[in-house]
Amino acid sequence: MLHRTLAKQPDVLIVGGGPAGLACAIASARQGLHVEVIDARKPLLDKACGEGLLPGALESLSALGFDPKNDLDPTESALLHGIRFIGDSSSNHYTTIQCAFPASPGRGIRRTALHQLLLERAISLGVRFHWENTLRSLSTANNIAVVTTNCQTFRARYLIGADGLHSRVAAFAGLDRGTVHSRRIGLRQHYAIAPWSRFVEIYWSNHGQAYVTPVSSSEVCIAFVAREKPASPSQALNHFPALQRHLATAHPNDAPLGSITLGRTLPCVTSGNIALIGDASGSVDAITGEGIALALRQAAALALALKANDLAVYQQAHRRILRRPTIMSRSLLLMDRSPALRDYALNIFQRSPRLLERLLQIHIGHSTPFFFGAKGLLEPDYTG
Repeated sequence: MLHRTLAKQPDVLIVGGGPAGLACAIASARQGLHVEVIDARKPLLDKACGEGLLPGALESLSALGFDPKNDLDPTESALLHGIRFIGDSSSNHYTTIQCAFPASPGRGIRRTALHQLLLERAISLGVRFHWENTLRSLSTANNIAVVTTNCQTFRARYLIGADGLHSRVAAFAGLDRGTVHSRRIGLRQHYAIAPWSRFVEIYWSNHGQAYVTPVSSSEVCIAFVAREKPASPSQALNHFPALQRHLATAHPNDAPLGSITLGRTLPCVTSGNIALIGDASGSVDAITGEGIALALRQAAALALALKANDLAVYQQAHRRILRRPTIMSRSLLLMDRSPALRDYALNIFQRSPRLLERLLQIHIGHSTPFFFGAKGLLEPDYTG
């Protein structure tokens, strides 16, 4: 029989030690709260993703007390100057358009390097960690959350579920009844090759997208996202001949890693003294590259609500934070589902570069989507 001990009661107990949980821990500790984190795994935690931090994500890191220029090791990251679309049309003609970020660059960084950075900052702020603790049950009594793991029992004023798409906290709290708008498969592979561009490149085909993100001076991250799971990165590359040529002499740096990407909304992300954050609280398709940025923004909003003892504030902020990425995700997924619409959109962007600039500004949070107009996102008479 496992020996259980009653841990000291923290203000905030976070289930999940990934980027969302760590960001919440950092933001809450900066508000003067006593924070503890449990996770069933051991660090460093990895997950298949595109590994690009757009300018908005770096601004959110700054709001958590980081200095991206000095805290991100230049030998383990790479500057990102903008977005480039490469469209493979049915006529085998490649449409290439690009747009620079309007103010400051983004940064490509390996998921594990980002996790290490966040973990070290959380530890420096006094956050306590309990690794290899698997959630077994939870209950609430007298406004206190009681959490039992395979190792011990915790009591906390607030319980935060940062445990991903299949959140056990959300299930226990009855917050997991959401609506799935899209479901696709992601596959990530790192390649040993000097980046040929300082842009995030998005290759489009009838079989999904391939995202190329420089993550150092000698390595790129390739993330394939499609409705059907590719058998391997090499098989996926067959659908992107232009990218395949770039990687002709490159060698994989590690084993491929896959994941599911969902567009999912939940009617509520709080219940009593329980709140959800990150993918546990809803998500947008990876096509936006907004996963980490969303978690960072949610963490700052949740910490303020915890400090104020008012989770209703977080519920409102969460809806606001998710609104813009949801609009962008659904618009881009229309291009994924319809080759004709994709070709049309890319041609519009090529003829009207300012339209792409405005969309990029919206995407990184530097503008609002109110300019779309009565004819929709891609007005054929838009002249820039």
